[in-house]
Amino acid sequence: MQLKVQPIDIKVGKFKVVLNSSDAKELGVNAGDRVRIKDHTTVTAIVDFTEDMISPGMIGLYHEVQEQLRREWTEIVEVEPAEKPKSARIIRKVMDKQQLTKDEIYELVKDIVEENLTDIEISAFLTASYIHDMTEEETEWLTRAMVDSGERIQFDMHPIMDKHSIGGVPGNKITLLIVPIVAANGLLIPKTSSRAITGAGGTADLMQVLAPVEFTAAQIKDMTQKVGAVIVWGGATNIAPADDKLIKVEYPLSIDPHCQLLASIMAKKSAVGADKVVIDIPMGSGTKIPDMKTGRKLARDLISLGERLGMDVDCALTYGSSPVGRTIGPALEVREALTVLESMEGPNSLIEKSVGLAGMLLEMGGVAARGQGRDLALETLKNGKALAKLKEIIAIQGGDPNVTSKDIQIGEFSAQIKAPSNGYIIEFRNKRIVQIARLAGAPNDKGAGVYIHRKLGESVQQGEPVITIYAEKEAKLQAALKSARQDPPLIVEGMLIERVTDIREV
Repeated sequence: MQLKVQPIDIKVGKFKVVLNSSDAKELGVNAGDRVRIKDHTTVTAIVDFTEDMISPGMIGLYHEVQEQLRREWTEIVEVEPAEKPKSARIIRKVMDKQQLTKDEIYELVKDIVEENLTDIEISAFLTASYIHDMTEEETEWLTRAMVDSGERIQFDMHPIMDKHSIGGVPGNKITLLIVPIVAANGLLIPKTSSRAITGAGGTADLMQVLAPVEFTAAQIKDMTQKVGAVIVWGGATNIAPADDKLIKVEYPLSIDPHCQLLASIMAKKSAVGADKVVIDIPMGSGTKIPDMKTGRKLARDLISLGERLGMDVDCALTYGSSPVGRTIGPALEVREALTVLESMEGPNSLIEKSVGLAGMLLEMGGVAARGQGRDLALETLKNGKALAKLKEIIAIQGGDPNVTSKDIQIGEFSAQIKAPSNGYIIEFRNKRIVQIARLAGAPNDKGAGVYIHRKLGESVQQGEPVITIYAEKEAKLQAALKSARQDPPLIVEGMLIERVTDIREV
């Protein structure tokens, strides 16, 4: 069928076209099917329907298809039905709990990266993987396919160090301390980080307060070799692009298949050339990992996959039932981290977790003996070498190396939630704290967030502030404040919670 082109200047992230329902019916295609568009080149695209946006005899081409065809839009193109890609059948095998071959997994990842699959098809793959999981061999192939789908960084010097947190605990700003501690001791650590998806501030969001974070793989390599480290946004590179596309579909589904979690972490570590990796696994109420048993299993699986990929992996099971430090939100967290680097003044939870994980990396990198890494990390923090190294990292990424904690600007609008009575913080709800920070504008509004005055188990007097909410816009502050009052993130009680006087009450 010959159809006249109508450009649709919208990016949709896939090769997609829009047909009038009458033309689609004549072609014998349904929504989600593929058509082949022939011109001087050929493009296969996914079909959407419309009754009125596109007239009969025309085909609407989204931006990606236009770019692929590269021609003026006054011409006629030939349109015909196309078969579904091979990976659509491969997904059905996953749904039927059949093991995939290496070639099938590579074909699947290729189609994901090249946008040949619909979101429904990718959702089916993720859901089936969530239900049935994958074998160790399949997970290894999935990881390798993800690595091979994008750019890789290959360093001339070794070892290359890296760290990762699986997330789930707010205020986890430890990368701003760990990376300069490790680099200050002569090790290379090219830290590619993520932006927040459901949180109030990913590491890339925090670092952006201090310096630009978007660089190519070649630039990351060059900067790391010059100063020993970077803290950058991995999404600006073409490193393991399949992972980013899968995460985009995972988010609305609220699922994280075990095999995909493993592959996601290890693919990005492998792609940056990491030899030695420490993985932070926060555990506890409100985190992704509810208990020690689950945490140990994940650790074993990560270590095993690391061995298959030629990486030395150690895992740290860490306390995650309460935020790290007392701040949630990019600018607040950066200010807290800088204060520790400048003066060692700050929350013990932030200092201890940072030097503990940094110490593991120092031992794995061979610059500290077994059991002595923490002490070296702490000394590097105390003597100012970590701060000096962070300034080097900031400078090479294009930021102001002379910035101090006092220079970090937080939201001009603020409000406090105060304790309703004397007592103790008996419950701290991580997810609610994050929700309130996001309502205030974090992470997009860098100055928005929450300061925590009292944490779990700490005493408080009636009328004292338990949290302060900061925002850059007054309307967002009021929205966050209203939410915090309706559903408080902390519960204050006296040590006597309930009096029971009759067996019938129990």
